[in-house]
This record gives sequence, structure tokens and C-alpha cells, in this order.
Amino acid sequence: MQDKHLYEYAVIRVVPRVEREEFINVGVIVFCKQKRFIKMLYTINKNKLYAICNDIDIEQLELNLSSFKRIARGDKDAGPIAQFETAERFRWLTAIRSSVIQTSRPHPGFTDNPDNKVDELFSELVL
Repeated sequence: MQDKHLYEYAVIRVVPRVEREEFINVGVIVFCKQKRFIKMLYTINKNKLYAICNDIDIEQLELNLSSFKRIARGDKDAGPIAQFETAERFRWLTAIRSSVIQTSRPHPGFTDNPDNKVDELFSELVL
């Protein structure tokens, strides 16, 4: 039996018009301190987004979500925040903000495989 590790996850949401507080789940981010693991998955469902905001800039949204993912991965060319330690990157990415891309509060759990957990949560909460 493999060891279970504490992990945290947050749902990534697109809130096209912040004042309306309507959102579409577009991704998840999972963090496991013990494993020094962080991974983000996202997808953009244009039809869902256009249903709540027909003038959303999908191209800009893709760029922003891609930057979010690059920071999560710690890409060398993704700016200073991407160079933070894993936990600091997760905390920065999941900080409360009033912008088009927001996250849920982090939720904890236990898993023996954080990589599989990302896929499970993505399927359950986004797709």
C-alpha cells in the first residue's frame, strides 16, 4: 500500500463580468507539499463562455490561462513569481482576486498519486 499524501486543490474559474458573479469552471490546480508537486489543467469551452458573455476575448483569456499554467510549472521565462518555491506559487495563484480569472478557496484531501488526482478533479469539476 502506498502512502497517502496531503494535497490541496482549487478550481479555476472564469468570471467574465465580475459584477455579475457568474462563472464557468475552466481548470484545476493541485499542490502537494510533500511531493513538491504542483500541476494545473485547463480547457476553454467557448460555447459555455459565450452563453454568459458573448463578447469575451477568448484569445486574451487563453494567454492569461497559459501564463497561469507556466507560473504553476515554474517555467524559467514565466517571470519572478514562477521562480518561487512550489508552495509560494500555489498560494499566489490561489490568492483571492477580483479579476476575470479567479480560483475557489483551496480544499484539502489525501492521495497516493497527485498526478492522477489532477485528472480526476479536472474530469469531475470542469469537464
